Amino acid sequence: MTAAPAEFPSGYQTGFPIRPDLVVRATGAEDVRAAVARAARDGLRVAVHATGHGLPGPVEGGVLIDTGRMDSVRIDPARRTAAVGAGTTWGQVAEAAAPHGLAPLNGSSPGVGAVSYTLGGGLGILAREFGYAADHVRSLDAVTADGVLRHVTPEDEPGLFWGLRGGGHRLGVVTGLEIGLAEVARLYGGSIAFDGDGEAGAQVLRRYLEWTRTVPSTLTSSVAALVYPDAPQLPEPLRGRYVVSVRVAYTGTEAGGERLVAPLRALGPVLSDSLREMPYTDSHTIHSDPPFPHAYYGDGLMLSGLDHGRAARVLELTGRKAPMMTVVQLNHLGGALATGPSVENAVPYREAGFLLRLLSPLDGTDVRSVRALYEEVAGAVAPLAVGRSLNFSFGGGDRTGGFHDAPTQKRLAGLVSRYDPASLFGGAYGISRDGR
Repeated sequence: MTAAPAEFPSGYQTGFPIRPDLVVRATGAEDVRAAVARAARDGLRVAVHATGHGLPGPVEGGVLIDTGRMDSVRIDPARRTAAVGAGTTWGQVAEAAAPHGLAPLNGSSPGVGAVSYTLGGGLGILAREFGYAADHVRSLDAVTADGVLRHVTPEDEPGLFWGLRGGGHRLGVVTGLEIGLAEVARLYGGSIAFDGDGEAGAQVLRRYLEWTRTVPSTLTSSVAALVYPDAPQLPEPLRGRYVVSVRVAYTGTEAGGERLVAPLRALGPVLSDSLREMPYTDSHTIHSDPPFPHAYYGDGLMLSGLDHGRAARVLELTGRKAPMMTVVQLNHLGGALATGPSVENAVPYREAGFLLRLLSPLDGTDVRSVRALYEEVAGAVAPLAVGRSLNFSFGGGDRTGGFHDAPTQKRLAGLVSRYDPASLFGGAYGISRDGR
Protein backbone atom coordinates (compact mmCIF):
# COMPACT_ATOMS: atom_id res chain seq x y z
CA MET A 1 0.00 0.00 0.00
CA THR A 2 1.11 3.55 -0.72
CA ALA A 3 0.13 6.86 0.77
CA ALA A 4 -2.11 8.80 -1.57
CA PRO A 5 -0.86 11.89 -3.35
CA ALA A 6 -2.69 15.16 -2.72
CA GLU A 7 -4.93 14.31 -5.64
CA PHE A 8 -5.04 10.97 -7.47
CA PRO A 9 -5.04 11.21 -11.29
CA SER A 10 -8.66 10.72 -12.27
CA GLY A 11 -8.10 8.84 -15.52
CA TYR A 12 -10.61 9.39 -18.31
CA GLN A 13 -13.03 11.52 -16.26
CA THR A 14 -11.26 14.71 -15.19
CA GLY A 15 -14.23 16.62 -13.82
CA PHE A 16 -14.08 15.51 -10.20
CA PRO A 17 -11.19 15.31 -7.71
CA ILE A 18 -10.02 12.03 -6.19
CA ARG A 19 -8.41 12.50 -2.77
CA PRO A 20 -8.31 9.18 -0.90
CA ASP A 21 -6.47 8.58 2.35
CA LEU A 22 -4.71 5.58 0.84
CA VAL A 23 -4.14 4.31 -2.68
CA VAL A 24 -3.49 0.64 -3.34
CA ARG A 25 -2.11 -0.02 -6.79
CA ALA A 26 -3.08 -3.66 -6.93
CA THR A 27 -1.29 -6.21 -9.09
CA GLY A 28 -3.41 -9.19 -8.08
CA ALA A 29 -6.26 -10.48 -5.96
CA GLU A 30 -4.11 -10.75 -2.83
CA ASP A 31 -3.38 -7.00 -2.97
CA VAL A 32 -7.10 -6.34 -3.18
CA ARG A 33 -7.84 -8.69 -0.31
CA ALA A 34 -5.21 -7.02 1.88
CA ALA A 35 -6.54 -3.55 1.02
CA VAL A 36 -10.12 -4.47 1.92
CA ALA A 37 -8.96 -6.04 5.19
CA ARG A 38 -6.98 -2.89 6.01
CA ALA A 39 -9.94 -0.65 5.25
CA ALA A 40 -12.26 -2.78 7.41
CA ARG A 41 -9.78 -2.67 10.29
CA ASP A 42 -9.39 1.12 10.10
CA GLY A 43 -13.06 1.88 9.43
CA LEU A 44 -12.40 3.37 5.98
CA ARG A 45 -14.67 3.10 2.98
CA VAL A 46 -13.45 1.47 -0.22
CA ALA A 47 -13.64 2.76 -3.79
CA VAL A 48 -12.36 1.06 -6.94
CA HIS A 49 -10.68 2.66 -9.96
CA ALA A 50 -9.81 0.97 -13.25
CA THR A 51 -9.99 3.44 -16.18
CA GLY A 52 -12.04 6.24 -14.63
CA HIS A 53 -14.78 6.40 -17.29
CA GLY A 54 -17.65 5.87 -14.87
CA LEU A 55 -16.45 8.03 -11.97
CA PRO A 56 -19.67 8.89 -10.09
CA GLY A 57 -18.30 12.05 -8.47
CA PRO A 58 -15.61 13.30 -6.10
CA VAL A 59 -13.79 10.71 -3.97
CA GLU A 60 -12.79 12.11 -0.59
CA GLY A 61 -10.95 9.95 1.93
CA GLY A 62 -11.06 6.19 2.32
CA VAL A 63 -9.07 3.56 0.45
CA LEU A 64 -8.90 3.67 -3.33
CA ILE A 65 -8.00 0.37 -4.99
CA ASP A 66 -6.48 1.04 -8.41
CA THR A 67 -6.91 -2.13 -10.49
CA GLY A 68 -5.38 -0.74 -13.70
CA ARG A 69 -2.41 -3.11 -13.51
CA MET A 70 -4.68 -6.16 -13.29
CA ASP A 71 -5.25 -6.17 -17.04
CA SER A 72 -4.92 -9.83 -17.94
CA VAL A 73 -7.08 -11.53 -20.59
CA ARG A 74 -7.17 -15.20 -21.49
CA ILE A 75 -9.31 -16.66 -24.26
CA ASP A 76 -10.63 -20.22 -24.23
CA PRO A 77 -11.76 -20.71 -27.85
CA ALA A 78 -13.20 -24.16 -27.22
CA ARG A 79 -15.52 -22.90 -24.49
CA ARG A 80 -15.94 -19.48 -26.16
CA THR A 81 -15.04 -17.63 -22.98
CA ALA A 82 -12.67 -14.92 -21.80
CA ALA A 83 -11.14 -14.63 -18.34
CA VAL A 84 -10.44 -10.94 -17.69
CA GLY A 85 -8.76 -9.10 -14.84
CA ALA A 86 -10.25 -6.15 -12.99
CA GLY A 87 -8.29 -3.57 -15.00
CA THR A 88 -8.74 -5.04 -18.48
CA THR A 89 -10.26 -2.83 -21.16
CA TRP A 90 -12.72 -3.96 -23.79
CA GLY A 91 -10.24 -3.16 -26.51
CA GLN A 92 -7.83 -5.71 -25.04
CA VAL A 93 -10.55 -8.36 -24.91
CA ALA A 94 -11.72 -7.69 -28.47
CA GLU A 95 -8.18 -7.92 -29.85
CA ALA A 96 -7.50 -11.17 -27.99
CA ALA A 97 -10.79 -12.79 -29.08
CA ALA A 98 -10.65 -11.76 -32.75
CA PRO A 99 -8.14 -14.40 -33.98
CA HIS A 100 -10.63 -17.06 -32.85
CA GLY A 101 -13.60 -15.51 -34.65
CA LEU A 102 -15.07 -14.42 -31.32
CA ALA A 103 -16.16 -11.09 -29.85
CA PRO A 104 -17.03 -9.77 -26.39
CA LEU A 105 -20.24 -7.89 -25.70
CA ASN A 106 -18.44 -4.59 -25.30
CA GLY A 107 -19.72 -1.07 -25.54
CA SER A 108 -18.81 1.71 -27.92
CA SER A 109 -15.43 2.69 -26.43
CA PRO A 110 -12.44 0.29 -26.42
CA GLY A 111 -10.87 2.10 -23.47
CA VAL A 112 -13.65 1.31 -20.98
CA GLY A 113 -12.91 -1.22 -18.24
CA ALA A 114 -14.65 -4.52 -18.92
CA VAL A 115 -15.38 -5.44 -15.31
CA SER A 116 -17.04 -2.23 -14.09
CA TYR A 117 -19.01 -1.99 -17.33
CA THR A 118 -20.32 -5.53 -16.83
CA LEU A 119 -21.17 -5.08 -13.15
CA GLY A 120 -23.42 -2.17 -14.11
CA GLY A 121 -25.23 -4.31 -16.71
CA GLY A 122 -23.26 -3.53 -19.85
CA LEU A 123 -25.28 -2.21 -22.79
CA GLY A 124 -23.21 -3.07 -25.85
CA ILE A 125 -23.23 -2.42 -29.56
CA LEU A 126 -24.84 -5.85 -30.22
CA ALA A 127 -27.17 -5.69 -27.21
CA ARG A 128 -30.48 -6.38 -28.95
CA GLU A 129 -29.15 -9.67 -30.31
CA PHE A 130 -27.19 -10.92 -27.28
CA GLY A 131 -28.49 -8.98 -24.26
CA TYR A 132 -26.52 -7.26 -21.54
CA ALA A 133 -22.89 -8.16 -20.89
CA ALA A 134 -23.93 -9.15 -17.35
CA ASP A 135 -26.16 -11.84 -18.88
CA HIS A 136 -23.07 -13.67 -20.16
CA VAL A 137 -20.98 -13.82 -16.98
CA ARG A 138 -20.03 -17.41 -16.13
CA SER A 139 -18.26 -16.72 -12.82
CA LEU A 140 -16.66 -13.92 -10.80
CA ASP A 141 -13.87 -13.64 -8.26
CA ALA A 142 -14.67 -11.02 -5.63
CA VAL A 143 -13.35 -9.84 -2.28
CA THR A 144 -16.19 -9.15 0.14
CA ALA A 145 -16.10 -6.81 3.15
CA ASP A 146 -14.84 -9.57 5.45
CA GLY A 147 -11.63 -9.74 3.41
CA VAL A 148 -12.48 -13.12 1.89
CA LEU A 149 -11.74 -13.80 -1.79
CA ARG A 150 -14.74 -15.72 -3.11
CA HIS A 151 -15.22 -17.62 -6.36
CA VAL A 152 -18.79 -16.68 -7.24
CA THR A 153 -20.91 -19.04 -9.35
CA PRO A 154 -24.63 -19.84 -9.57
CA GLU A 155 -24.00 -22.98 -7.51
CA ASP A 156 -21.57 -21.78 -4.83
CA GLU A 157 -22.68 -18.19 -4.18
CA PRO A 158 -26.09 -17.79 -5.85
CA GLY A 159 -27.00 -14.56 -4.04
CA LEU A 160 -23.77 -12.80 -4.91
CA PHE A 161 -23.90 -14.20 -8.43
CA TRP A 162 -27.30 -12.57 -8.87
CA GLY A 163 -26.40 -9.25 -7.23
CA LEU A 164 -22.95 -8.60 -8.69
CA ARG A 165 -24.33 -8.91 -12.22
CA GLY A 166 -26.18 -5.61 -12.46
CA GLY A 167 -25.80 -4.36 -8.89
CA GLY A 168 -22.53 -2.51 -9.44
CA HIS A 169 -19.67 -2.35 -6.92
CA ARG A 170 -21.78 -2.35 -3.76
CA LEU A 171 -21.25 -6.00 -2.76
CA GLY A 172 -17.47 -6.30 -3.08
CA VAL A 173 -14.41 -5.73 -5.23
CA VAL A 174 -14.42 -7.96 -8.30
CA THR A 175 -10.88 -9.01 -9.16
CA GLY A 176 -11.76 -10.93 -12.32
CA LEU A 177 -14.59 -12.55 -14.20
CA GLU A 178 -15.22 -15.15 -16.85
CA ILE A 179 -17.54 -14.11 -19.66
CA GLY A 180 -19.07 -15.82 -22.63
CA LEU A 181 -18.09 -14.60 -26.10
CA ALA A 182 -20.19 -14.31 -29.25
CA GLU A 183 -19.29 -15.98 -32.53
CA VAL A 184 -18.92 -12.72 -34.43
CA ALA A 185 -15.90 -11.93 -36.60
CA ARG A 186 -17.39 -9.22 -38.80
CA LEU A 187 -20.41 -6.95 -38.83
CA TYR A 188 -22.12 -4.33 -40.94
CA GLY A 189 -22.21 -0.97 -39.24
CA GLY A 190 -21.27 2.64 -39.07
CA SER A 191 -22.91 6.03 -38.80
CA ILE A 192 -25.03 8.14 -41.12
CA ALA A 193 -25.25 11.84 -40.26
CA PHE A 194 -27.92 14.40 -41.17
CA ASP A 195 -28.35 18.14 -40.74
CA GLY A 196 -30.35 18.71 -37.56
CA ASP A 197 -31.17 22.40 -37.86
CA GLY A 198 -34.71 23.68 -38.07
CA GLU A 199 -37.29 20.91 -38.25
CA ALA A 200 -34.83 18.50 -39.87
CA GLY A 201 -33.55 16.97 -36.65
CA ALA A 202 -37.01 16.27 -35.29
CA GLN A 203 -38.03 14.69 -38.59
CA VAL A 204 -34.98 12.40 -38.60
CA LEU A 205 -35.81 11.32 -35.05
CA ARG A 206 -39.46 10.74 -35.95
CA ARG A 207 -38.52 8.53 -38.88
CA TYR A 208 -35.91 6.74 -36.75
CA LEU A 209 -38.55 5.87 -34.14
CA GLU A 210 -40.78 4.48 -36.90
CA TRP A 211 -37.86 2.53 -38.39
CA THR A 212 -36.98 0.84 -35.07
CA ARG A 213 -40.39 -0.87 -35.14
CA THR A 214 -39.40 -2.69 -38.34
CA VAL A 215 -35.85 -3.97 -37.68
CA PRO A 216 -34.82 -7.45 -36.46
CA SER A 217 -33.09 -8.12 -33.14
CA THR A 218 -29.86 -8.78 -35.06
CA LEU A 219 -29.65 -5.01 -35.57
CA THR A 220 -28.79 -2.70 -32.68
CA SER A 221 -28.89 1.06 -33.21
CA SER A 222 -28.87 4.45 -31.59
CA VAL A 223 -29.37 8.04 -32.66
CA ALA A 224 -27.25 10.94 -31.41
CA ALA A 225 -27.76 14.69 -31.65
CA LEU A 226 -25.28 17.45 -30.85
CA VAL A 227 -24.06 20.85 -31.94
CA TYR A 228 -20.46 20.40 -33.03
CA PRO A 229 -17.99 23.16 -32.17
CA ASP A 230 -16.51 25.08 -35.05
CA ALA A 231 -13.08 23.51 -34.52
CA PRO A 232 -10.42 22.91 -37.20
CA GLN A 233 -9.71 19.36 -36.02
CA LEU A 234 -13.24 18.29 -37.01
CA PRO A 235 -14.20 17.22 -40.55
CA GLU A 236 -15.31 20.26 -42.51
CA PRO A 237 -18.92 19.03 -43.09
CA LEU A 238 -19.48 18.84 -39.31
CA ARG A 239 -17.88 22.06 -38.06
CA GLY A 240 -20.40 24.25 -36.28
CA ARG A 241 -23.30 22.09 -37.47
CA TYR A 242 -26.18 20.67 -35.49
CA VAL A 243 -25.92 17.02 -36.47
CA VAL A 244 -28.27 14.09 -35.92
CA SER A 245 -26.59 10.72 -36.56
CA VAL A 246 -27.94 7.19 -36.66
CA ARG A 247 -25.44 4.49 -35.64
CA VAL A 248 -25.96 0.86 -36.66
CA ALA A 249 -24.44 -2.53 -35.81
CA TYR A 250 -25.82 -5.56 -37.64
CA THR A 251 -24.46 -9.11 -37.66
CA GLY A 252 -26.09 -10.15 -40.91
CA THR A 253 -24.70 -9.81 -44.41
CA GLU A 254 -23.61 -6.56 -45.99
CA ALA A 255 -26.41 -6.89 -48.54
CA GLY A 256 -28.92 -7.42 -45.75
CA GLY A 257 -27.58 -4.40 -43.90
CA GLU A 258 -27.87 -2.23 -47.00
CA ARG A 259 -31.53 -3.22 -47.36
CA LEU A 260 -32.26 -2.45 -43.72
CA VAL A 261 -30.68 1.02 -43.77
CA ALA A 262 -32.18 2.04 -47.13
CA PRO A 263 -35.10 3.88 -45.43
CA LEU A 264 -32.58 5.91 -43.43
CA ARG A 265 -30.63 6.97 -46.50
CA ALA A 266 -33.91 8.17 -48.02
CA LEU A 267 -34.46 10.67 -45.21
CA GLY A 268 -32.64 13.51 -46.95
CA PRO A 269 -29.22 14.98 -47.69
CA VAL A 270 -26.45 13.13 -45.85
CA LEU A 271 -23.52 14.93 -44.24
CA SER A 272 -21.45 11.76 -43.83
CA ASP A 273 -21.98 8.03 -44.24
CA SER A 274 -19.57 5.40 -42.85
CA LEU A 275 -21.86 2.35 -43.10
CA ARG A 276 -19.87 -0.64 -44.31
CA GLU A 277 -18.82 -4.20 -43.52
CA MET A 278 -15.94 -4.26 -41.04
CA PRO A 279 -13.94 -6.63 -38.82
CA TYR A 280 -15.32 -6.66 -35.30
CA THR A 281 -12.13 -5.07 -33.99
CA ASP A 282 -13.12 -1.91 -35.90
CA SER A 283 -16.54 -1.74 -34.24
CA HIS A 284 -15.45 1.16 -32.03
CA THR A 285 -15.44 3.34 -35.16
CA ILE A 286 -19.24 3.15 -35.30
CA HIS A 287 -19.52 5.67 -32.46
CA SER A 288 -15.98 7.10 -32.50
CA ASP A 289 -16.10 8.10 -28.84
CA PRO A 290 -13.39 10.62 -27.90
CA PRO A 291 -10.29 8.74 -26.67
CA PHE A 292 -8.84 11.61 -24.65
CA PRO A 293 -9.59 12.39 -20.97
CA HIS A 294 -12.04 15.19 -20.31
CA ALA A 295 -14.56 16.51 -17.80
CA TYR A 296 -18.23 15.64 -18.23
CA TYR A 297 -21.55 15.13 -16.48
CA GLY A 298 -24.20 12.70 -17.66
CA ASP A 299 -27.38 10.82 -16.92
CA GLY A 300 -29.35 8.00 -18.46
CA LEU A 301 -33.13 7.59 -18.36
CA MET A 302 -34.81 4.28 -19.13
CA LEU A 303 -38.03 4.89 -21.08
CA SER A 304 -40.96 2.57 -21.75
CA GLY A 305 -41.20 4.12 -25.21
CA LEU A 306 -40.92 7.48 -26.92
CA ASP A 307 -43.32 9.46 -29.09
CA HIS A 308 -42.44 12.05 -31.68
CA GLY A 309 -43.72 15.02 -29.68
CA ARG A 310 -41.60 14.32 -26.61
CA ALA A 311 -38.60 13.44 -28.76
CA ALA A 312 -38.88 16.81 -30.54
CA ARG A 313 -39.07 18.57 -27.18
CA VAL A 314 -35.85 16.86 -26.04
CA LEU A 315 -34.06 18.12 -29.16
CA GLU A 316 -35.48 21.61 -28.64
CA LEU A 317 -34.12 21.73 -25.08
CA THR A 318 -30.67 20.36 -25.92
CA GLY A 319 -30.00 21.83 -29.37
CA ARG A 320 -28.72 25.24 -30.41
CA LYS A 321 -30.72 27.07 -27.73
CA ALA A 322 -29.31 24.96 -24.89
CA PRO A 323 -27.18 26.84 -22.32
CA MET A 324 -24.31 24.36 -22.79
CA MET A 325 -23.17 21.69 -25.25
CA THR A 326 -25.22 18.57 -24.64
CA VAL A 327 -24.90 15.27 -26.43
CA VAL A 328 -28.20 13.40 -26.67
CA GLN A 329 -28.20 9.69 -27.44
CA LEU A 330 -31.22 7.45 -27.78
CA ASN A 331 -30.48 3.71 -27.65
CA HIS A 332 -33.03 1.28 -29.09
CA LEU A 333 -33.57 -1.55 -26.59
CA GLY A 334 -35.75 -4.68 -26.67
CA GLY A 335 -34.82 -8.00 -28.25
CA ALA A 336 -32.57 -10.11 -26.01
CA LEU A 337 -32.34 -7.23 -23.53
CA ALA A 338 -36.00 -7.82 -22.69
CA THR A 339 -35.89 -11.60 -22.39
CA GLY A 340 -32.94 -11.84 -20.01
CA PRO A 341 -30.50 -14.69 -19.26
CA SER A 342 -31.26 -18.25 -18.17
CA VAL A 343 -29.86 -17.44 -14.71
CA GLU A 344 -31.50 -14.19 -13.59
CA ASN A 345 -29.48 -11.19 -12.43
CA ALA A 346 -29.97 -7.73 -10.94
CA VAL A 347 -30.11 -5.85 -14.26
CA PRO A 348 -33.37 -3.85 -14.00
CA TYR A 349 -35.91 -2.31 -16.37
CA ARG A 350 -35.87 -4.98 -19.05
CA GLU A 351 -39.28 -3.73 -20.15
CA ALA A 352 -37.77 -0.42 -21.33
CA GLY A 353 -37.92 0.34 -25.03
CA PHE A 354 -35.28 3.07 -25.13
CA LEU A 355 -32.43 4.54 -23.11
CA LEU A 356 -32.19 8.33 -23.29
CA ARG A 357 -28.63 9.45 -22.51
CA LEU A 358 -27.47 13.00 -21.84
CA LEU A 359 -23.83 14.08 -21.56
CA SER A 360 -22.37 17.56 -21.21
CA PRO A 361 -18.72 18.64 -21.16
CA LEU A 362 -17.92 20.59 -18.00
CA ASP A 363 -15.17 22.83 -19.33
CA GLY A 364 -16.47 26.31 -18.52
CA THR A 365 -19.85 24.95 -17.41
CA ASP A 366 -20.94 24.42 -13.83
CA VAL A 367 -22.69 21.26 -12.69
CA ARG A 368 -25.67 23.17 -11.30
CA SER A 369 -26.57 24.56 -14.74
CA VAL A 370 -26.25 21.13 -16.32
CA ARG A 371 -28.52 19.61 -13.70
CA ALA A 372 -31.14 22.29 -14.28
CA LEU A 373 -31.22 21.47 -17.99
CA TYR A 374 -31.40 17.74 -17.32
CA GLU A 375 -34.35 18.27 -15.00
CA GLU A 376 -36.18 20.02 -17.84
CA VAL A 377 -35.43 17.11 -20.17
CA ALA A 378 -36.52 14.60 -17.53
CA GLY A 379 -39.76 16.50 -17.10
CA ALA A 380 -40.44 16.29 -20.82
CA VAL A 381 -40.25 12.48 -20.79
CA ALA A 382 -41.46 11.89 -17.21
CA PRO A 383 -44.63 9.93 -18.14
CA LEU A 384 -42.44 7.40 -20.01
CA ALA A 385 -39.53 7.10 -17.55
CA VAL A 386 -39.22 3.83 -15.64
CA GLY A 387 -35.82 4.41 -14.01
CA ARG A 388 -32.21 5.48 -14.48
CA SER A 389 -29.18 3.71 -15.93
CA LEU A 390 -26.36 2.94 -13.49
CA ASN A 391 -23.70 2.74 -16.20
CA PHE A 392 -24.57 6.05 -17.85
CA SER A 393 -24.90 8.39 -14.87
CA PHE A 394 -21.67 10.36 -14.60
CA GLY A 395 -20.82 12.84 -11.87
CA GLY A 396 -24.12 12.77 -10.01
CA GLY A 397 -22.93 10.67 -7.08
CA ASP A 398 -25.37 12.41 -4.75
CA ARG A 399 -28.31 11.38 -6.95
CA THR A 400 -28.65 7.68 -6.21
CA GLY A 401 -32.36 7.08 -6.77
CA GLY A 402 -33.90 5.12 -9.60
CA PHE A 403 -31.06 2.79 -10.52
CA HIS A 404 -33.11 -0.30 -9.65
CA ASP A 405 -36.79 -1.05 -9.36
CA ALA A 406 -38.17 -1.50 -5.84
CA PRO A 407 -38.09 -5.35 -5.67
CA THR A 408 -34.52 -5.49 -7.05
CA GLN A 409 -33.42 -2.73 -4.68
CA LYS A 410 -34.90 -4.57 -1.71
CA ARG A 411 -33.17 -7.81 -2.66
CA LEU A 412 -29.85 -6.02 -3.14
CA ALA A 413 -30.25 -4.34 0.25
CA GLY A 414 -30.66 -7.76 1.84
CA LEU A 415 -27.38 -8.87 0.28
CA VAL A 416 -25.68 -5.71 1.56
CA SER A 417 -26.88 -6.50 5.10
CA ARG A 418 -25.38 -9.96 4.79
CA TYR A 419 -22.09 -9.24 3.03
CA ASP A 420 -21.32 -5.63 4.00
CA PRO A 421 -23.13 -4.73 7.24
CA ALA A 422 -20.64 -1.92 8.03
CA SER A 423 -21.15 -0.26 4.61
CA LEU A 424 -17.50 -0.59 3.62
CA PHE A 425 -18.46 -0.21 -0.04
CA GLY A 426 -21.27 2.27 0.57
CA GLY A 427 -19.90 5.15 -1.46
CA ALA A 428 -21.52 6.99 -4.35
CA TYR A 429 -24.23 5.01 -6.14
CA GLY A 430 -24.24 2.60 -3.20
CA ILE A 431 -27.14 0.60 -1.86
CA SER A 432 -28.08 1.13 1.75
CA ARG A 433 -29.13 -1.69 4.02
CA ASP A 434 -32.68 -0.35 4.16
CA GLY A 435 -32.94 -0.44 0.36
CA ARG A 436 -32.91 3.29 -0.33
